[in-house]
Amino acid sequence: MNDIWNPWHGCRKLSPGCANCYVYRRDESIGKDASVVTKTGDYDLPMKKDRHGQYKLTADAGVIYTCMTSDFFLEEADEWRQGCWDMIRERSDLRFHIITKRIDRFEQCTPPDWGGGWEHVTICSTCEDQDRADYRLPIFLKLPVKHREVICEPMLGEIDMEKYLASGLIEHVTCGGESGSSARPCDFRWIQDVRRQCIRHAVPFYFKQTGAVFIKDGRTYRIERKMQMPQAKKSGYSYTPGTGCADSIVYRLPERAELFAELKKSGFRSRFHLSVKDREYVTEKGAETIRSHACDLVEKRLSAENPDNDGKQTPMKGHPVFLAQHATACCCRSCLEKWHHIPAGKVLNSEEQEYIVGVLMDWIAEEMKNV
Repeated sequence: MNDIWNPWHGCRKLSPGCANCYVYRRDESIGKDASVVTKTGDYDLPMKKDRHGQYKLTADAGVIYTCMTSDFFLEEADEWRQGCWDMIRERSDLRFHIITKRIDRFEQCTPPDWGGGWEHVTICSTCEDQDRADYRLPIFLKLPVKHREVICEPMLGEIDMEKYLASGLIEHVTCGGESGSSARPCDFRWIQDVRRQCIRHAVPFYFKQTGAVFIKDGRTYRIERKMQMPQAKKSGYSYTPGTGCADSIVYRLPERAELFAELKKSGFRSRFHLSVKDREYVTEKGAETIRSHACDLVEKRLSAENPDNDGKQTPMKGHPVFLAQHATACCCRSCLEKWHHIPAGKVLNSEEQEYIVGVLMDWIAEEMKNV
C-alpha cells in the first residue's frame, strides 16, 4: 500500500506529455482552473497526527508519492518548498517519491543540507519522448541524488535510453500509455524496446498501463480506463531481474513457413548465404555435428535471461550456424522477440532452444540444396 501527499495543487503545462494532463481534465470537469497553483490543506500531512498522538503517515504506508497533482519543482511553489523539505527531513522513517518534469530546476530547489542526497528520497524524472529523454536524462545523471528512477508516461514514441541506463545510476524505469478521450496512441513495440534495454542493463521495468489507444501487432485497440492497468499487468511485461517473471508471458511461436516467408522479405536477412567454404564444412562435418554446434551456441550465447553482450554476441561469419542465426533472426534476444515472439528476459527452456536449433538447421538444409 502507498500513500499520496499533495502539498499544493495545480500546474503549468511544460512539454508534449502535458497536453492531455489528467489533472487539467479532472479540474475542468468540476469547473476548476488547474493552471492556478494553490497550497492545499494537506500541506503539512507528514506532520499531522491522529487523536492518539500518532502520525497519520507511518512507515507501513509504503511509498509516499509527493506532489502528484502538480510538480514539486514548479516555480510557483518556490516559497512553499523549503517547508516541505523540512518535513521530509524530519520524517526520515518514510520513503518519499518525487516525480518531476522540471529536473533542470532541481539544484536550485534543494535544501542547504541536501549534500549527495537523502537515502529516503527517490527522484523520478519523466521523459515522454526522445527529445525530452535527451534533454532531461543527461541533467538527471549529473545531479546529487541517492535514488533515481525514470518514467515514460504518457509514452509518445520510441525512446532509446540505452546510454543512460549504462551509467548504472537509474534504478527503475516505468512506461505507460495515455488515458483520456483525447489520448494519443501508445505502440506496444515502444514498450517492448525500452523493456529490452532495461533487461540488458539489469534495471527493473514496470509496464504501468496500456493507455486508451493501444497499438499491438499493427492493430489499434480502444481500451476502457478501468482495463488499462489490468491489461498491462496481464501482459506479464513488467520485469524484475533474476525472478523468472518473464516465464508467465503467453506467446505463440510463428509457423515455420510463415516465418521463412517473412524473412525472405527482409533485405538484411535475405542477404545471408552459405559460401562455398561453408558448404564444404557442412558436408565434411555432417548434419548431426552442425546440429550439435548449433545446440551449443544457442545454449551458451542465447539461453540466459540476459546474455553477455546481447546484440553483439553472434559474429557475421566464421561458422555456418552464425550465418544461419543472422538469416533467421536468431542472433540475439531482441531479434528472437521481434521475429519469433520469444520474450526477452526469460531463460530459454529446452523446447525453445530446440525450436531455435530446428529453425537454424532448416535454413542450412535449404541452403545446401541451392548449390
